[in-house]
Amino acid sequence: MKTFTIGGVHPPENKLSKDAAIVALEIPKSVSIPISQHLGVPAVPIVEKGAKVKTGQLIAKGEAFISANIHSSVSGTVSKIDEVIDTSGYKRKAVIIDVEGDEWEAEIDRTADLKKECNLTPEEIIKKVNEKGIVGMGGATFPSHVKLIVPKGKKAEVLIINGVECEPYLTSDHRVMLERAEEMLVGISIQMKALGVEKAIIGIENNKPDAIEHVKKIAANYKGITVEALKVKYPQGGEKQLIKALINREVPSGKLPIEVGAVVHNVGTALAVYEAVQKNKPLIERVVTVTGVNVAKPSNFMVRIGTPVSALLEAAGGVPENTGKVVNGGPMMGKALNNLEAPVTKGTSGILLFPQVASSRKPLHNCIRCGKCITVCCMGLEPYFLAVLAEKNKVEDCESNRIMDCIECGSCLYICPSGRPLLDNMRVGKSKVGQLMRSRASN
Repeated sequence: MKTFTIGGVHPPENKLSKDAAIVALEIPKSVSIPISQHLGVPAVPIVEKGAKVKTGQLIAKGEAFISANIHSSVSGTVSKIDEVIDTSGYKRKAVIIDVEGDEWEAEIDRTADLKKECNLTPEEIIKKVNEKGIVGMGGATFPSHVKLIVPKGKKAEVLIINGVECEPYLTSDHRVMLERAEEMLVGISIQMKALGVEKAIIGIENNKPDAIEHVKKIAANYKGITVEALKVKYPQGGEKQLIKALINREVPSGKLPIEVGAVVHNVGTALAVYEAVQKNKPLIERVVTVTGVNVAKPSNFMVRIGTPVSALLEAAGGVPENTGKVVNGGPMMGKALNNLEAPVTKGTSGILLFPQVASSRKPLHNCIRCGKCITVCCMGLEPYFLAVLAEKNKVEDCESNRIMDCIECGSCLYICPSGRPLLDNMRVGKSKVGQLMRSRASN
């Protein structure tokens, strides 16, 4: 069975919420919608305090090429534009709206009718995806319209759809494939048209046999779209790992998937593209998994952007008394929350509650040079060495040893018997190298 060839680990899956159907979460009394929920330049607010807004209305415009529009997820009154602590723990500017009913923009088609035919040109599709603020829903939040624009001199040959969901615990993509497959497939067809490709492959790990069977059955009616079952191995959801697994091509260091003729999008992104192009619906809500071994009701919620995390936790049965950590994302790549009022954003795929006993790190010991971190690194790096370089602030050495190739999957941290903070140091090192590269480019 297909998979990537370098590194990888297999943590316990713990897909506790895989059978929990998507449930629409109640709209909160107030939402805080950050103007930066994407990679690239923050959007610029176009509303002021006191403004009346409708659900789906543009409230912040992405004016740079790599940016994304932000829309109101609710109807009501803008109470203020202020800084809020987001899920990363940093203060970000946000539009705060007091909810009054749920009046939608008139152009949005809210019917459940499937609209298969798309008569737009590739340019019109890309414009619509841009206008509606669609970003990568797998966590990276890269503006989707940028991926659909093939650079001059490059050629897109295949669209790869990521249905792997390799992070333990998370099941939001799984439920999208089971409950919204038809719309997702139309979204894939629309992206194929925008890219000018005749082939799309949906990669799904074989721990989701129901999704594989269901999507295969429906995909048989869509020209050029196939489904591939993949061997379970983390981090197969990484772009470069998925490309290697599905088409056996290796993206060169520092390059993007288009370098080998591939464009990669998440299943949730495909659904969002369908809604944007066919229904005129901006990205104002998403599916979020709320789970954990002690959570009373592991769930998959359809959540309006800007809803406080605390509302999701309450709907899943509350925070258990022995909870030691609440994580935004999965256990491998997620980050601990320091504020449960942080708002859900376009990149929030899951909220995970760890019991106290599982919240502490392993005892810290000296590195014994066992090499396990090298064995599991899916990018062929030497994590123990890069972590030391980053710790000692040897930024140029970090760069020359390819630290920017690190995808922050956490496999090295997971496998290290000495409990070394490898991922933490790698992230710090990447940040410093990024600053160096930007400084160099501006001179």
